[in-house]
Amino acid sequence: MAQAEESSRGADQRNPWQIAERAASVLGPESALVEDMDAAGFGQALGAAVGAGLRSPAAPARAALRLATDLTRIPMVAATRWFGRDIEAPVEVNPKDRRFADPAWTTNPAFFALRQAYLAGCRFSRDVVGSAELEPDTARKAMMALDLVLDALAPTNLAAANPAVLKRAFDTAGTSLVAGARNFLDDVRHNGGRPRQVDTSGFEVGGNLAVTPAKVVYRNQLMELLQYEPQTDQVHATPLLCSPPWINKYYVMDLAPDRSFVEWAVRHGRTVFAISYKNPTKDMSGTTMDDYLVHGPKTALDVITEITGAEKIDIVGLCLGGAMTAITAAYLTQAGDDRIGTLTLLNTMLDYSEPGALGAFTDARTVDKLERKMKREGTLEGRTMAGTFDILRANDLIFNYVVSNWLMGQTPPAFDILAWNADSTRMPAAMHAFYLRNFYVRNKLAAGTLEIGGTVVDLGVIKSPTYVVSAVNDHIVPWQSAYKTAGLVSGPVRFVLGSGGHIAGIVSPPGPKAWHMLAEDTPASAAEWHAKAVRRSGSWWEDWAVWSAEHSGPQVAPPSMGSAAHPVLGPGPGDYVRT
Repeated sequence: MAQAEESSRGADQRNPWQIAERAASVLGPESALVEDMDAAGFGQALGAAVGAGLRSPAAPARAALRLATDLTRIPMVAATRWFGRDIEAPVEVNPKDRRFADPAWTTNPAFFALRQAYLAGCRFSRDVVGSAELEPDTARKAMMALDLVLDALAPTNLAAANPAVLKRAFDTAGTSLVAGARNFLDDVRHNGGRPRQVDTSGFEVGGNLAVTPAKVVYRNQLMELLQYEPQTDQVHATPLLCSPPWINKYYVMDLAPDRSFVEWAVRHGRTVFAISYKNPTKDMSGTTMDDYLVHGPKTALDVITEITGAEKIDIVGLCLGGAMTAITAAYLTQAGDDRIGTLTLLNTMLDYSEPGALGAFTDARTVDKLERKMKREGTLEGRTMAGTFDILRANDLIFNYVVSNWLMGQTPPAFDILAWNADSTRMPAAMHAFYLRNFYVRNKLAAGTLEIGGTVVDLGVIKSPTYVVSAVNDHIVPWQSAYKTAGLVSGPVRFVLGSGGHIAGIVSPPGPKAWHMLAEDTPASAAEWHAKAVRRSGSWWEDWAVWSAEHSGPQVAPPSMGSAAHPVLGPGPGDYVRT
């Protein structure tokens, strides 16, 4: 933890894992839905809330009276505390709000009064907007828009009103302010006017990221297939395919030495293959989800079968890649193809009826607007997608860095998850529009009405043993929604709830802080499961290794790298990951 006199951002810089957790955990294939406020209707929703308050002024009047009372009490309480009497503050301070961690916000009467006035104004604004009689979706959007405005107006975002900034400026004889000005100008010129979240200069794909030894053994217009070199004398007979999402580069599954799930699997005797998707260009705007199924996992399975001769192939799918993994398993089973062994679904949602915070951005009207935009441009730009969800957690992902980078002159942290997170990809217009409309808006996958590759996908035909991993702080795939997978497939399910969020919950090497929860069975509801689950120390990786070994066949000699039909095309991590 940072020293008390430092800003919240200063604390983050000493704990880059927490920064990565907050930054990476809120990004997903839906992020472009808030690419601008009008697209998602935030401004309109906030206007509707204000209008409702004017039409029914009773609640706003009560909120105004409460605000007046608070503002009257604040000077008196500040003065009394100055003389040593500990009187309860008019507005309660959230102890988890790291913006006000500096002791001066409590001990200095001026800063104490400023913080109290700000919090009183926030409470008044939320009371007014929260009392408006609106449709649930409109009310949620109005409150999100209000939160963004209130976050922007926080006194901590002004150098003269932030005691941590003033102390640092004094301690550095003003050089921190000069450095912050340089950071600001650099971000205006080179980062679209947004404060940087990470220093990527020390990271290189193939240098210190995505370095588990591998060869490219297949390439088509959509993906490269990597085969990882064995690291044990014997391997399990059943190979393992890693199916990543195509919203980001595949190497989150092979992040760095000792922080790579792929490396972990290889070291535990698995013959591992991984899909690396091409970063789509505008000429791929018509690429569909059918294409991703046929030319992605299905083709990869064909190549793996030819190279290894294996009768069964296990698949590990992450996020959208996990949804495609389940679709592939159902699609092949319905076609009479029984090659799929086990499934491992990491932070994957198959039932989209309760998508959490993302539900505010997946209504039909918002998707209509986004679809028109994508048709014009052909793809959704990776930079747009990587930055838009910052709006949802503006304190952590925007103003946090405004304070540290621009006001305190600090350098963004260098951390592998954040570097990967910044290495975003585009999304083809046709595929992304189909995904949002049919999964989020209509929930067709869970309903059993989704047609892909000429087949109406029935998840109920999946009888493979399935290992489902979710993360307790996942904001993209709420763990309660991920749990619904147990009721959609027919085979045995082992559900594991781990620490972390959407990404840090996957990059979870064994360590003293890792934990996971398990139960012996999967009852009907997530709440019932949680009541029975037992918390264990250690990473879910360790539990998965034991479960995986029980289902992956006997020990055999490792297969060759590539084959005559699919020769080695080059070293990993390949070419597509660099596009």
